[in-house]
Amino acid sequence: MHIEPGVITQAKIMLANAGAVSVLGWYAKNLLRRPADILRTLLAAGFFSLFMQSFHVSIGPSELHFVGAMAMYLTLGFLPTLFGFAAGLLLQGLLFEPADLMHLAVNSLSLILPLIAVHYTLGRKLRDTANGHRIGWCTILRLDAMYYGGVTTMVGFWLLASDVATPFSAWAAFAASYLAIVAVEPVFTFATIRLLKRHEHKALVDTCFAVKSLTLAD
Repeated sequence: MHIEPGVITQAKIMLANAGAVSVLGWYAKNLLRRPADILRTLLAAGFFSLFMQSFHVSIGPSELHFVGAMAMYLTLGFLPTLFGFAAGLLLQGLLFEPADLMHLAVNSLSLILPLIAVHYTLGRKLRDTANGHRIGWCTILRLDAMYYGGVTTMVGFWLLASDVATPFSAWAAFAASYLAIVAVEPVFTFATIRLLKRHEHKALVDTCFAVKSLTLAD
């Protein structure tokens, strides 16, 4: 989901910077009111950086990454994952890929905006256990499909906004590559939730993760 340096003009990067700051600033007040979410944000940034470095392959105009998005979203919560994406990209840029810092806001928006869409459509009701919402394989698969569909669409948007011509077939090959992530990540997500649910009453798990309000399907 990285946009390579040099693809987007400086003027459009500045607009992306303003957009990313506006989105994060809007949610920052909610994050600061919940100290536990600050710790979870740090965990999300660390997990995300680890996931990105563990598997990344250049495909067409961007890169295929193991993101672990829904595993973080469901076990750490919306705000920690939202800010964890931006912090994780910053951490990766500082430690491993300094050239990516140019497109920090661009790449952050590619991950953040689809997460917001997932949260306000399918995601937040999953914690409403009073209405019998349970999380199973099909639920996680729908979340992943919607999220990575959004990510690949965002990459397509940035490519259209760039001054470098990119063939549609190149973007299509990149988008299709995320089918592998949609197939694999739900297994990882389900296993992670199940493991944490077994230990949800332990103080460390309760402090670091937000799984008590989740109910797994039998």
